[in-house]
Amino acid sequence: MSSTASAPAKPRPAPPRVSLLRTRKEHAQETAQDYVEMIGELIATTGEARVTDLARRLGVTHVTVNRTIQRLRRRGLVTALPYRSIFLTDAGRQLSEESRFRHQVVADFLKSLGVPAAVAYADAEGMEHHVSRETLEAFAKHLRPGRDRAG
Repeated sequence: MSSTASAPAKPRPAPPRVSLLRTRKEHAQETAQDYVEMIGELIATTGEARVTDLARRLGVTHVTVNRTIQRLRRRGLVTALPYRSIFLTDAGRQLSEESRFRHQVVADFLKSLGVPAAVAYADAEGMEHHVSRETLEAFAKHLRPGRDRAG
């Protein structure tokens, strides 16, 4: 054994309670954001969003989609009838647009750092839900240097 063994790693301090609560709230929002974003994308590209399309695109079962759509209906984000297309309400459309914007800003920021596009879009999928408004604004500012400076 070497006499130059490294010291044990120091334990990381516990995150503040506010941070933990924020993360839990964000996790609860992730599914809703992913679904309304995908519903909006399907409507924009194919003219409709159906349970089968959502299940295939999200990699989940029809049962999972149906249960999630029911929750989204109760939250006032979608309207849907059995065996019919799914539509976004005004609130759902707004959440979809916000989610798509957040995803795009995070992906563009990662690409600006040299991350390959495919990797940036995949990584942004998880990160977009947890980036604070302040951080998102900093990413956007980084992407438009010179526009925010007086001159």
